[in-house]
Amino acid sequence: MDETGSIANWHINKAHYLESWSDARAYDGTISVIQPMIAPLYGGVSAHDVLQTLLENVQLSAYDVVVANAKTYIKGDFAAGWRKALHDGWVEGTAFTAKAGGAGKSAVSLFPATASSGLEVSFRPDPSIYDGRFSNVGWLQELPKQVTNLSWDNAAIMSLNTMGELKLEQSDPVKISFNGRECIAPALMIPGHPDGVITVHLGLGRGVQAGRVGQGVGFDAYQIRTSDAPLFISGVTAVKVPGTYDLCVTKVQNIEHRGSFAQHDLERPLSDKDGVYSLAGHEALERSIIRYATVDEAKKNPNFAHEHGASGTLIDKVGYSPQGEEVPHDNSFFPDAWKYDKQDPSTLKIQNAWGMAIDLNSCIGCNACIVSCYAENNIPVVGREQVKVGRIMQWLRIDTYFEGDLHAPKAHFQPMACQHCENAGCEQVCPVGATVHTPEGINTMVYNRCVGTRYCSNNCPYKVRRFNFLLYSDYDTESLKFMRNPDVSVRSRGVMEKCSYCVQRIEAVKIEADKENREIRDGEIVTACQQACPTSAITFGNINDKASKVAKLKAEERDYRVLADLNFRPRTTYTAGVINPHPELA
Repeated sequence: MDETGSIANWHINKAHYLESWSDARAYDGTISVIQPMIAPLYGGVSAHDVLQTLLENVQLSAYDVVVANAKTYIKGDFAAGWRKALHDGWVEGTAFTAKAGGAGKSAVSLFPATASSGLEVSFRPDPSIYDGRFSNVGWLQELPKQVTNLSWDNAAIMSLNTMGELKLEQSDPVKISFNGRECIAPALMIPGHPDGVITVHLGLGRGVQAGRVGQGVGFDAYQIRTSDAPLFISGVTAVKVPGTYDLCVTKVQNIEHRGSFAQHDLERPLSDKDGVYSLAGHEALERSIIRYATVDEAKKNPNFAHEHGASGTLIDKVGYSPQGEEVPHDNSFFPDAWKYDKQDPSTLKIQNAWGMAIDLNSCIGCNACIVSCYAENNIPVVGREQVKVGRIMQWLRIDTYFEGDLHAPKAHFQPMACQHCENAGCEQVCPVGATVHTPEGINTMVYNRCVGTRYCSNNCPYKVRRFNFLLYSDYDTESLKFMRNPDVSVRSRGVMEKCSYCVQRIEAVKIEADKENREIRDGEIVTACQQACPTSAITFGNINDKASKVAKLKAEERDYRVLADLNFRPRTTYTAGVINPHPELA
């Protein structure tokens, strides 16, 4: 019962578009035939069924109608053309012919004249739910947004100077007014945002008629948006109003290893040196969590990713004792228990050793990897209240770091999941052996051993483990069972979970290769996050295979490990960035 449904007199259960036959045109006019993937779960009907009841041949099905229509645009042998259309997914030769056209007689200006005074409001579709059409998708509502790390929320985003002029603190409610219209939104400062502008995201604040998931989430920015100025408005007034608003931000929940250089901890004090604001401290650079160089610097010192400070100390190889003495990182109380150079006597094949490399030059922080991990690994949605107290269940997060002047900072994105450490701190403290090392180098979870002590989470410096405080997964709703991956267990209350390197995909490929009596090919195993990444920033494979892509990436000079000085020896490594700034703008 959404906004439209509440004022409608007739309600018809609509089938999902993949539950019925249909057809459609692409942007260039090319026709595509839509084939059903599953029978309607709840007896839904399609638009074809509804329309057909108003016509003469009521008994015609959606399939009959689509086939009849296809006979008008499939030329030649229809049977062969129909099979080809179903195979290819489109019908050749059905694109529109380009026509010359003139400007319309009356058009709405997307860029209205700007006012001489007041603030400007910029309207943007929400990065997750777009214009509101996806506001009932729990995955997208819970997904922390890029840069802001807002979950289950939107905000009035502005710069540090604008917040100062309006005498606002983080999360203060501010009333935005324009031509008799107004809305109240919480303030949120973002480094690098232009002064005098407030950015608001559309699609939230749909009230009590949005649906079970999207109901009452955020504020409605459409209240001040008009059809004659859909992109931005000028001459806006904004004033602080009494009260408080508790923003749901995930950026303050896992800051132990990141320090105040991270945007995730904006509530720490700001320093003002020579008129330049910056985040107090730069631990992320000092601990070398983020490493990058300019092209010229990389050419002068190709080994920059492994050196720190003017002394050129090898930060991945040497640490420091309390007395300030250099100590090799390879020194450890724990023996090298895991060997991956064993040969199978029957095949003489070297044992597999799985690893991952992430290119920080390529990552754009788009969150596609996080959503794919939700879908692949049956990760539950916990809701705003649980996210607020730090109980979000995502196995993978995108860390956003800002460097330097808050008015014009450098920004860095870093995907952070379980690092599958060789000297894993979690394995050393688990009292029941629920987190163990596999012979192929995966730090894995045995869920039915876990008793929920959470010692592993306390001992993980990367803060990538998640605990089921409550029974978040719905075991009863039948239709949800079709949504879940049958190759991955659905966890219950009291169990710790984390990234598994998509072990179910690894095992599936191993079984297939064994049936065909061959070795696993490089690139044959693709993790969910790797598959979804639009920039191919994630590479996974066998690091024992020196010809594999992941092994070659790990052999590069720019490859490094996060928090290597702790000697946990993570299997996931990162490729340091190389930037090429304009010399006059650097």
